Amino acid sequence: MLDESLLDAPDDLARADRRGLLRGAADAGARVRTAARHATEAGLADLRPDGRPRAVLIAGPGTAATGVADLLGALAGASAPVIRLHPTGVAHAAGALRWTLPGWAGPVDLLLIATTDGTEPGLAVLAEQAYRRGCTVVAVAPERSPLSEAVDGAHGLLVPMAKAPYQEYDESAAAGPGALWALLTPLLVLLDRVGLITAAPHTLQLVADRLDRTAERCGPAIATYSNPAKTLAAELADSLPLIWSEGAAAGPAGRRFAATLAELAGRPALAADLPEALPAHGVLLSGDFAAGADPDDFFRDRVEEPQALRARIVLLRDRPAGGLTAAPAARELALSHDTAISELAPEEGTELEQLAELLAVTDFATAYLALASGGHS
Repeated sequence: MLDESLLDAPDDLARADRRGLLRGAADAGARVRTAARHATEAGLADLRPDGRPRAVLIAGPGTAATGVADLLGALAGASAPVIRLHPTGVAHAAGALRWTLPGWAGPVDLLLIATTDGTEPGLAVLAEQAYRRGCTVVAVAPERSPLSEAVDGAHGLLVPMAKAPYQEYDESAAAGPGALWALLTPLLVLLDRVGLITAAPHTLQLVADRLDRTAERCGPAIATYSNPAKTLAAELADSLPLIWSEGAAAGPAGRRFAATLAELAGRPALAADLPEALPAHGVLLSGDFAAGADPDDFFRDRVEEPQALRARIVLLRDRPAGGLTAAPAARELALSHDTAISELAPEEGTELEQLAELLAVTDFATAYLALASGGHS
């Protein structure tokens, strides 16, 4: 159950936040600025590429690397295919994971490596394999890690991962917001230089500013009634979130929200893009997770038995209300099944600014759910 009283007790939230989830979300803007500076110092901003790569391959462990690949793929669109290399291995441990280049990869392709660890032998082997194939290698990893030596040996470029301004916690799980922006920002700079996306220095400054403003709105000191992240966390208590996304950038934001809810808050969630979400999840609105399913039994022990999960739609949108949209159909479907719906739509701005706002609000909501649910802090 969610302890809603904790949501409006900033000091108690700070004591419960042993993993630094709220601090990581609040520091996201600063992390973008630091990561952009690291990218410039590493020489990414001065690159003069001969042309666009045929394909962009991304490798790395954990939720942050998965999110980076998903986000870059959405931002690049049809400019070039962005392909995540999925690891294999007997366990999800640094020494056990392995990555392999596809057979067609060669000199016209770009390999990106993103990791918060840097001790993975499998990534070092991948960098060497890419060098033999003639692929260009760029990595974002902790400075002076074993991977940095391997990238140097492969004649690649390493950008040191930006650390939190006041890092007092272990971020190796790579699911927190700080890790995502530390890995993503230098790669945004790189793909801007090679012409696949638009992420000029001014745009990244706008992104950092949007993250700062969203952190002010969603911070622990802001009461639940005027805090969109706390409100969303309270709405998702005892719910099965069905995260429906509309817009190119909202899709990856929704999938990341579902992933972090599971990994950080211990909450199941399903994500899908509109309009495909309507048939994909529609049956959940009339089955065991429906709002009216299994009405309360008078004799049920309400103390010992946990409340059953009920589906709740979370609609994430990053496109203007005008134009083609499946949002009205989503609202109509929810209404016809008496299903509650929460909606998040960012303020106007560049595509990256709107994406940053969606990520920030949902990252704060995940943190509040994790802390106020107990046992996951």
